[in-house]
Amino acid sequence: MGELTGQDVDLDVTSIAHGGISVARLDGRVVFVSDAIPGERVRARITDDRKKSFWRADAVEVLEASPHRQEHVWSAASIDRDPSQRAGGAEFGHITLDHQRELKRQVLADALERMGRITPEVVVEPLAGDDGVSGTRWRTRVRLHVDEAGRPGPYAARSHTVVAVDDLPLATAAVEEAAPLDQLFAGEEHVDVLEPSEGGARLIIGKQARTTVVERVGDREFRLDDGGFWQVHHGAATTLTAAVQDLIDPDLFDPRAMNLDLYGGVGLLAAAVGDRFGQAVRITSVESDPRATDHASENLKEWIGATAETGRVERWIRDLATKLSKGESDRLAKATIVLDPPRSGAGKDVVGRITSAGPAQVIYVACDPVALARDVALFAEDGYAVEGIRAFDLFPNTHHLETVVRLARRE
Repeated sequence: MGELTGQDVDLDVTSIAHGGISVARLDGRVVFVSDAIPGERVRARITDDRKKSFWRADAVEVLEASPHRQEHVWSAASIDRDPSQRAGGAEFGHITLDHQRELKRQVLADALERMGRITPEVVVEPLAGDDGVSGTRWRTRVRLHVDEAGRPGPYAARSHTVVAVDDLPLATAAVEEAAPLDQLFAGEEHVDVLEPSEGGARLIIGKQARTTVVERVGDREFRLDDGGFWQVHHGAATTLTAAVQDLIDPDLFDPRAMNLDLYGGVGLLAAAVGDRFGQAVRITSVESDPRATDHASENLKEWIGATAETGRVERWIRDLATKLSKGESDRLAKATIVLDPPRSGAGKDVVGRITSAGPAQVIYVACDPVALARDVALFAEDGYAVEGIRAFDLFPNTHHLETVVRLARRE
């Protein structure tokens, strides 16, 4: 650590950065400061001054408050606590909900403008019911880490220190009630608490045997492992289903084409396409987790033309190109590809192989605005432009958001 680490300094906060960190300057140097809001003056404690280009700090006192500051929705994460003991996972909880969404919009718009070279008109849309409960009670899945003494809790913000807490306000009421915050789990690394659509809340302790749970989207059921991936917000799966359906251009959609659902999980978005366009839809869902693929096969069985395959997307799509006959290549060129990559994005190899196949349109679901912007720039290099965009506040009181875009070949 440098000689200033641990010292308190007064900072004028000017803007927001990706990751939920605010930006200030000290003697011309950028300082990334947590738990502050653009427009505020705060006293902050330097936590890392080793880099020449920027330092990091934690706000410890608000000297001039933003009108958008509120009492934190989670007292365990409040600025009143020592930074080392502030619970992580609610880094925007001190900001009013409408301003949280404005800050998220700014981060998304800035990334798309800087890297994607587009200036979209976009708002970050709330999910029904969230405003009435101050953006709490939405998490259907929570991971509690276990410290050396066996006590479970969240990590402190930006660390691996387990913090003892007595409530979980972002969790659904059932998850909070089931969370074993006052129990000991010696020898375990973590405890997961989840509330699927059916069966009530449950615990997953360590590496216990997997069981199958049921999630519902409207009248449709999806089966998956209790430890498998599913959207965390109780309304997210329904919201993303509708967004994907709305953004697909029906004039460009061919149900008989080689439609793809890449990083398809248990088939949520492939089913969204099937429900939108009917029983004749052909679509292949590709997922690296074989258990998820097994579930996707079951979840998509009502569509005769729907299949699920196990494979890493970058390798699967590379191999696909070498296997296609001329007629199959034509079917791929007429395809709609749904793309829901991990937080790091699809990347140059996957984007390049998609654009070289020349599909009619791509529906890209992104949980990271910077990764999205990088990939949008790659698509643009190969002749695909953003034709539609929506953003959703699927993670209230955090810096995260979900964005869905439609990309199509330029005429």
